[in-house]
Amino acid sequence: MSPVKPASWFKSFGLALLLSVAWSTSAYALDAEQRRSRALLEELCGRCHAVRTTGHSPNPLAPAFRTFGEKLYDTDMVARLEEGITTIHPDMPTFRFSRREAAAAVNYLRSIQKNR
Repeated sequence: MSPVKPASWFKSFGLALLLSVAWSTSAYALDAEQRRSRALLEELCGRCHAVRTTGHSPNPLAPAFRTFGEKLYDTDMVARLEEGITTIHPDMPTFRFSRREAAAAVNYLRSIQKNR
């Protein structure tokens, strides 16, 4: 077995690092529909909730959307967004989404969950 030359090792390591970074960032790349949904959620909900994969919610009582987990796999989540989600929290407004917006929002929210 011949010894590995340092320059060859660095090239191999650099290529492996580059490929792993490219793979990990593409796993979180959003499609056009998800970007539109994120923008809509930021406009409607971002005053209180953290809408992206990082950051804190501006309102400490409002959960970050990336922590919703299993709630998003509820079979009627799209319908609940269409009808308007209401809570006991008096400061949370009720938003109603079209069916298409609701489905896209749930798709985006599922894509950012931290424990997928």
